[in-house]
Amino acid sequence: MGVPEIANRPGPTAAEPGGERRRAGRRAWSRRGILSAFGAAVPALALSGCGDSADAADGKGAAATGSDAPGAKTKAQVTTPKVTVSPADGTKRADFTAPVVVSVTDGTLSAVEVSGNDGSTLAGSFDEDRTRWTSSGNPHSGTKYTVTAKAAGAAEHTAVFVTKSPGATFAGYFTPEANSTSGVGMPVSINFTHPVTDRAAVEKAITVTAEPAVDVVGHWFGNSRLDFRPAEYWAAGTKITLSLRLKDVEGGNGVYGVQSKDVTFHIGRRQVSTVDLARKTMTVERDGTTLATYPVSGGAPAHTTWSGIMVISERFKETRMESSTVGLGDEYDIADVPHAQRLTTSGTFIHGNYWASPSVFGSSNTSHGCVGLRDAKGADDSSVPGYRFYESSMLGDVVVVENSGERTVEASNGLNGWNLSWADWKAGSAL
Repeated sequence: MGVPEIANRPGPTAAEPGGERRRAGRRAWSRRGILSAFGAAVPALALSGCGDSADAADGKGAAATGSDAPGAKTKAQVTTPKVTVSPADGTKRADFTAPVVVSVTDGTLSAVEVSGNDGSTLAGSFDEDRTRWTSSGNPHSGTKYTVTAKAAGAAEHTAVFVTKSPGATFAGYFTPEANSTSGVGMPVSINFTHPVTDRAAVEKAITVTAEPAVDVVGHWFGNSRLDFRPAEYWAAGTKITLSLRLKDVEGGNGVYGVQSKDVTFHIGRRQVSTVDLARKTMTVERDGTTLATYPVSGGAPAHTTWSGIMVISERFKETRMESSTVGLGDEYDIADVPHAQRLTTSGTFIHGNYWASPSVFGSSNTSHGCVGLRDAKGADDSSVPGYRFYESSMLGDVVVVENSGERTVEASNGLNGWNLSWADWKAGSAL
């Protein structure tokens, strides 16, 4: 190559004319030749130096190209919201003891609707980020539900599921009857078809409200009966609403309620009758005024009448009474007892009596525990006390028995919870 050739060529001496210029020229030429020979390396060194700079290392000062340009997204980076529903779409035997949950990833929920084929809907709420919606109540058993969910930037999502039906069920039979009018002593009494082990869950699912408003509290008598009453007798004219929300409430191990309904009752006039068996009289007061005073006959010393507050729970123009049904053997069997009104489950009635001498009433206590008024056979004589008292009475009226020589009737023996103090009554609530 040119450079070696120059290097081996003899040069002029200093004394040689023009030698110095020639030497300088050769040196200059040699440098240009070297640069020319290695000229391709210079740009490469310059690029290498720029690449090693601090600006290049952190990306500053470099021109953005391709997918690094601001605002650019690759196909993999573009996401679509994904909505999921629990219970899942297509579930045939979904659980009805847990809420419905709708959630979304990579987005937010704008609306959720859950409707059942029974006409019901499930309300619910979103979390703070609107990525999750939870129903405020559980779905009903044996019901087909359609869930419609909307998420921003995604198509409407629909899911359908069917809840399973419960195995064993229970219901509550209530007193008084729907739309009936009762006396001021009538409690709201519910008897369940299956023993309740979770009393709190069942009582929480039942509410009793009154107009005018008054505090109403439940009290359990065993595992199958729950009564509601206020601290004092209902006010005359009160409207009472019983709300049963027992459907799918687990009252016992695997036993679920079936009712969801509202029932309305009314309270009529206030009538309280006081039976004084020391005097053998009954005084009937209505709305603060004495309506009548009747001579009566109560339980004999061997069969004393319960004392305390009792409520009329059944009424019969005529009925058969047999001593064997109340544990008294064959002492009596009367096929047509007139104007009988039940006061206790155990068999205490206030009723008409046509078979005793009229002189008994107001003078002697001769019965097997009932309170008797003079009456006529056939129950059609409107002039006798038995007839008049029956016609003036209604279910739920209060009958107070005093001076009978017997202890106070148990609160559970009939609709007689008024014999408990308000504190004792509230203590019987599971809530």
